[in-house]
Amino acid sequence: MGSYHPVPDPDESPARAWLWTIAAWLVHAYTASGVVLAFLTVIAVMDGDIVRALWLGLATMVVDGTDGMMARYVQVKRRVPWFDGALLDNIVDYLTYAFTPMVLLWSAGYLGEGTSATVLAVIPLVASVYQFCRVDAKTEDHLFLGFPSYWNIAAFYVVVLDLQPTSVAVLLMVCAVLVFVPIGYVYPSRTTTLRSLTLVLTTLWLASYAVLLNQVPDPSPIWLAISVAYIAYYVVLSLYLTARRSRAAAPAA
Repeated sequence: MGSYHPVPDPDESPARAWLWTIAAWLVHAYTASGVVLAFLTVIAVMDGDIVRALWLGLATMVVDGTDGMMARYVQVKRRVPWFDGALLDNIVDYLTYAFTPMVLLWSAGYLGEGTSATVLAVIPLVASVYQFCRVDAKTEDHLFLGFPSYWNIAAFYVVVLDLQPTSVAVLLMVCAVLVFVPIGYVYPSRTTTLRSLTLVLTTLWLASYAVLLNQVPDPSPIWLAISVAYIAYYVVLSLYLTARRSRAAAPAA
């Protein structure tokens, strides 16, 4: 096991260094809270309370969307160099973005019944295992390479729109295939192009998630349009950035 001592800074007092180390551990604990939320989500699904499960899903997205900024601010890699916060984040993200959404869709009958439903649930899980293990899953210019396992978002729209199993199957299969297609997807908190606008729109989308979930099973067309408009913005910006990367790489090739 590694040392508990932070990397020393000659301009920083020992007391201040330890305070920052405590802050780094608090950030790691904040990230790890996603595991608790994932477990509570499974309990909600077992209780048959899909709406509660999706509220917990919103909480996991808030945690995931803010812990990285906190980690960079307190410099967790320097404060606790022997602890792999990125691995912790990946474990939590797999549980909250892939595993629990599939449990939700399978348990609630959105995937149909029988063996076909089980296979349909497993395909996104296997695709996400591949995606999470790619060393280039996050590019140097802060994009996700391949569909970034947003199965929780897919599950949200399945429930809000009350999609039928056939439509759900098409949606999941298309997204599973996109995991292997080298399209760069926007990393909302880190992609530099239009970053401020993206953060504002992402916040608005999270608000629309809460509003629509509160309106289930009769979502407002206006809020639904706002929500879907953000998805369109996200996809268009991702395709633009992918095309720009390809053009930049062409002369070098």
